[in-house]
Formats: sequence, C-alpha cells, structure tokens
Amino acid sequence: MGNESVPLNYLPILLFIGIALALGAVALVAGSLIRPSRPYRAKLAPYESGSPLFSDARIQFPMRYYIIAMLFVIFDIEIIFMIPWAIRFQSLGLLGLIEMLVFISILLAGFWYAWKKGALEWD
Repeated sequence: MGNESVPLNYLPILLFIGIALALGAVALVAGSLIRPSRPYRAKLAPYESGSPLFSDARIQFPMRYYIIAMLFVIFDIEIIFMIPWAIRFQSLGLLGLIEMLVFISILLAGFWYAWKKGALEWD
C-alpha cells in the first residue's frame, strides 16, 4: 500500500462508475433527440402479445398453476443440489447417499401431496 491513503485507491473505481453513468445518460439523451416521436392511438395502447384486450387482467387463476410452478422450482433446486453430489459421490460415502435419499424422499412426499390434492391432473 505504501504511503497512499485508502480513499485514493478507490479513485479508479469512482472514475469508472462516473464514466459509466455519463455514457448511459448520453445514450438516453441522444436516443430521445434522434428517434422519431409520432405517437398514435394503436401505439399508445397496452400490448398483450398481439391479442386485443377483452377483459380485466386481474382474474383468479386456478391454484393448480401455482402448485405446478412451485413443483417446477423445487425440482430445479433438486437438480442444483444433485449435480455437485453426483460429482463428489465417491468421497461422500454412505453418509452422502443416505442424506441424498432423505432429500429425495422429502421431495417425493411433496410431489405425492400435490398429486393427491389433484393439482397434477394432466387432462
């Protein structure tokens, strides 16, 4: 570090942040000055995937959609935990196998619960 003071060490970082903010502001201002601005009724209407609006967007969804989304997230997290476990399987031994079996059984219990509640009917 030497004789330099600590705030002087942060000067390049502050300079970088300042340049980034300045370039962002210049890009926004240049875009607003250069782009054409000709709003009309269809352009100002809310966009719904190309479909015309037909009712209020605040409707009740069946609970089944939320449960399926939660199961999707849970099984994604399961894969995130299983990949490192599979890579280190040899060094974890029997204790690692038992822990993974407990983990999978907890997930299967949740899957079974969702199945019995009727959230996973595919028809």
